[in-house]
Amino acid sequence: MPELPEVETICRGLQPHLQGRTIVRVDVLQPRLRSLVEPALPGRLQDETIVRVGRRAKYILIFLANKTVWVFHLGMSGKLIHVDAATPLQKHDHMVATLDNGRELRYHDPRRFGLSVVVAEARLHEMPQLRHLGLDPFDSRFDGPYLHAFTKRSARRIRDLLLDQQVVAGVGNIYANEILFRVGVRPTHRACRLPRGKVEQIAAMIPKVLRDAIRWCGTSFSDYRDADDNFGEFQKRLRVYDREGEKCRSCPSVIKRLPLGNRSVFYCPACQV
Repeated sequence: MPELPEVETICRGLQPHLQGRTIVRVDVLQPRLRSLVEPALPGRLQDETIVRVGRRAKYILIFLANKTVWVFHLGMSGKLIHVDAATPLQKHDHMVATLDNGRELRYHDPRRFGLSVVVAEARLHEMPQLRHLGLDPFDSRFDGPYLHAFTKRSARRIRDLLLDQQVVAGVGNIYANEILFRVGVRPTHRACRLPRGKVEQIAAMIPKVLRDAIRWCGTSFSDYRDADDNFGEFQKRLRVYDREGEKCRSCPSVIKRLPLGNRSVFYCPACQV
């Protein structure tokens, strides 16, 4: 699933392509996504001008001049790309928005776990998917005391707490593993047992790792592509994630993998305690 760095990369890539452009029409080729695409959606978007592209956690927000927002979540395998209209349609291209310059915005999603809805901008914060989200890691209020307020009363494993979108909005399994490696904390460590100083290190490392991933346009393992349908590069710089059996980049030990819930954690047994 695309995480915050991938979604941010897509938004930054779409912004220069979409700002000021008018949506001529939207064709819904497959409405059965995570939630059924409303039949009224194409009519609500037709002839509307795009003001800007933004992000909230892992959601892409396309703000329109009529004070509505076209909201996307890419699910497990979705991509939102800007292409020439002559580009052949692919099998899993489910939505196509034709722009006034003749180019197209296409939503592609083999697994169809994505979301596409239009909401009033004034009610965006009321969306069930958005209203309970925690702070964005780039919010000025996100700091050590904020994170410690959650860890001190949680018996969950620290990896699981970082994945809680009501605590940290946008972090997923890839980056939780990478963040914890960089501060020397094993993913299975109970959050409430971490000293405050270590929690503050984690809080400071979260935006640092995410910014580094954004710099390299995100992590591509299989489905993720940026707005121009290109691969990310951060997978070449991962320290632990998906590196089971490989040598640690910081010591002679090898990376281990442990199933945890429905995901795996990756860690160095020597560097992380």
